Amino acid sequence: MSALSDLLPSEAVRLDVHVADWREAVREAGALLVATGVTAAEYTAEMIRNVEENGPYLVVAPGFALAHARPSPAVRTTGMSWLRLAEPVEFGHETNDPVSLVVALAAEDSAAHTTAMGALARLLADPASARALHEAATPEALHAVLAGPQDGRTTTAAKPAPSDGPPPADAPATASTSAGSAPADPVASAGPAVHKILTVCGNGVGTSLFLKNTLEQVLDRWKWSTHVTVEATDTISAKGKASEAVAILTSREIARTLGDVGVPVKVVEDFTSTAEVDGVLRDTYDV
Repeated sequence: MSALSDLLPSEAVRLDVHVADWREAVREAGALLVATGVTAAEYTAEMIRNVEENGPYLVVAPGFALAHARPSPAVRTTGMSWLRLAEPVEFGHETNDPVSLVVALAAEDSAAHTTAMGALARLLADPASARALHEAATPEALHAVLAGPQDGRTTTAAKPAPSDGPPPADAPATASTSAGSAPADPVASAGPAVHKILTVCGNGVGTSLFLKNTLEQVLDRWKWSTHVTVEATDTISAKGKASEAVAILTSREIARTLGDVGVPVKVVEDFTSTAEVDGVLRDTYDV
């Protein structure tokens, strides 16, 4: 697992860049990946095509877009770039436009960068940290925020807030629970969870990991983590795995792409908002 400081060097950061539209923003972010040896130029075209084909689902939070595409031969190593725009641009997202921060992610696979995605999601979800990211005066100052305490250590953003979530007794039943009987106590129930929730994006390596991290924070607060597992995946795999899940959480654009998959598909607008995900989870389990 790689941390943010490993994947996003100061050389991959540009601040207050002027662009005409979202395509130019993605091109500039892609150019940083090329300049730092992370990708070949073809990957930038793949990121743009991803938005054209799947919509602006990668605008995962207000003002923030995570540009990426599938792992491909154009990816030389897993890495990221960071582009802060002088003037925000529209990606076409219904609620999270306009975008002023564009992070480009190139991943060799779906595993190496999960720690970094979780750390970045927590930073963006914390108002003070998000403000520091937006207001950093230099690439070095920004990199100091990103490479600070969240690299393997607890931060204010990473600490679970007090929860008013349902008590453990309301948790979904385990495999040993018979029909009509009370759910097993979650502390005593240390076996594998029987409920699965899928978080889905177009490629399974970027925005779905943001949403997975936020959902797992809510499950931890509810003390439901022993009962519910979360898997981040892509749209194609999600259709095949839907029968294993109790629900799918995703963006509005990806929900339209998935259509009817036989389980509830829940839309989340802000992938970093534990409050929104808390509400979606309550609705899913009717609690």
